[in-house]
Amino acid sequence: MSSARHFGLTVGQLPTGPHNAITDVAGVMVGHRTLSGNGLATGVTAILPHGGDLFRNKVRAAVEIINGFGKSAGLMQVAELGLIETPILLTNTFSVAPCMEALIRRAVGANPGIGRETSTVNALVCECNDGAINDIQAMAVTPQDAFAALDGAASGPVEQGSVGAGCGMTSFGFRAGIGSASRQIGIADASFVLGALVLSNFGRAGDLILPDGRRPDPERLPQAEKGSVIVVLATDIPLGDRQLQRVARRAGAGIASLGSFWGHGSGDIAIAFTTADHVAHRPKEAFQSIGRLDDGQIDKLFQAAAEATSEAVLNAMCAAKATVGRDGRSFPSLADWLAAFAPDT
Repeated sequence: MSSARHFGLTVGQLPTGPHNAITDVAGVMVGHRTLSGNGLATGVTAILPHGGDLFRNKVRAAVEIINGFGKSAGLMQVAELGLIETPILLTNTFSVAPCMEALIRRAVGANPGIGRETSTVNALVCECNDGAINDIQAMAVTPQDAFAALDGAASGPVEQGSVGAGCGMTSFGFRAGIGSASRQIGIADASFVLGALVLSNFGRAGDLILPDGRRPDPERLPQAEKGSVIVVLATDIPLGDRQLQRVARRAGAGIASLGSFWGHGSGDIAIAFTTADHVAHRPKEAFQSIGRLDDGQIDKLFQAAAEATSEAVLNAMCAAKATVGRDGRSFPSLADWLAAFAPDT
């Protein structure tokens, strides 16, 4: 699997984690279900903040809507309560409903009191439109596909490129999809990690700016910026939900550094969560104590969020293979472009 670093493209200054992926945050797992062939190029990608019961042991989280053109589900409650209580599923625009069903059924199966003896569950699903390559009207994704992505979630290296929800995605005129990266952060003699996973489907052809200043152009006719990107940030640093939203906002800096200006029809959304200080569904005490980073240290997370987001997008593009869209348009591989136009050494 090619990556940006394979071609000498380094984003920022902070060191990466062991896998340079969101799974470098302990406990975080990722799984994919890919549907391809017979006009299909779509799927589901699952991000699990931890391997336990998220409804019973929620994680602190926040949402930043960079540009709100999209059909995701569950974001409003995350923004209001600052908690995530299901895995995060990524898919195509017309497949939000079956992914929601899968998350609800999985949560109810583990907690039969949901919606009866206790609250309902907030299923969290985000989407991008893969219709340039995938026959999105086929509405092929089923709850079983979502279950497969959830059941296949694992720690360790993350498969990237045109897999899972990213199978039919494009960015800057190139094939794109799922990408991930991570940064290590030292605070008070302790080591922490911030990881990013993106569903990359944004950017006009010709607008991409690489870290070395080159501007790859796949030589397509100019089009409006109307793609989308979903950014999921995870960290093991104790943060409050206000701080998490500030960290999520910096994903926008990583997106912008690549040449995007978040067009009118672009859905650009960032979710950030911390694996520290799980929140019980029914706490035993009326008052809860949590850890919280001093704001004087938060610039380190801002830098990490911007760097990891930017590199995750490039990794998605480098790992994705060239393809032809439904209307005959060619979506080349950024890896092929980089190999063909390597800078003189």
